[in-house]
Amino acid sequence: MYKIIVDSCGELTQEMKDDGHFVNVPLTLEVGDEQIIDDETFDQAHFLKAVEECATSPKSACPSPNAYMVEMECDAERVYVVTLSAQLSGSYNSACLAKDLYQEDDEEKQIHIFDSKSASIGETLIAMKIAECEQAGMSFEEVVDTVDSYIKGQHTFFVLESLETLRKAGRLSNLKAAIAGTLNIKPVMGSTDEGSIQQLGQARGMVKALDKMGQCLVDVTENCEDKILAISHCNCVERALSLKAKMESMANFKDIFIVDTRGVSSMYANDGGVIMVI
Repeated sequence: MYKIIVDSCGELTQEMKDDGHFVNVPLTLEVGDEQIIDDETFDQAHFLKAVEECATSPKSACPSPNAYMVEMECDAERVYVVTLSAQLSGSYNSACLAKDLYQEDDEEKQIHIFDSKSASIGETLIAMKIAECEQAGMSFEEVVDTVDSYIKGQHTFFVLESLETLRKAGRLSNLKAAIAGTLNIKPVMGSTDEGSIQQLGQARGMVKALDKMGQCLVDVTENCEDKILAISHCNCVERALSLKAKMESMANFKDIFIVDTRGVSSMYANDGGVIMVI
């Protein structure tokens, strides 16, 4: 018996929610003086409105070790935890501490913490890979090795509609943000091998930026027919559907699925942002 714990930056599909092996542990979002728990009660529309009206950048707080330990306390003999990139959050370190504390009392349970080196649907795909390995009858060690290799080959890309959150966070000057807004320049971003964020390029207008992001993904992906492509969007389902159709025309993927961003991913993507992971 196994259990897969994913911090709430990783969106679960409805099929995963119904499966019984997957569970989210929520982060907490802070917008001004308001604290928002990133669980099933998360209201994206309220959150985006609060972010827009707040002069400061939204922040997130990782789950406590105790929150992870509560989920580790279960009948499952093998527990896997998937967290937001350790380069972006303390969630990974908190989960590692939870494992150490839990195994002081229960050394028999097998627990492994995966640093996704990604976010959002990157975590979703990793959780799906773990389940695939378990269903194939792999040993605990084989699952860990296989999923570690999968993470190394994973690529994350995203395009932002607005640079306002980056500006508020001090990662972009007011002048640069203003010029980008005036010229309708959209940055194309991606993950590094270490799990931090880098700019891969930029384009004028969202359509061209999505085209560039799609080409970046295809350029680094071998054997697309064996890969699942995941798309998450922040309050822009039509844009996500259009991107799905675009990617289907560029390559033959094993499958493509779309989810709406939860709280932490909405904070990173901002209103209108789109994320792709393969």
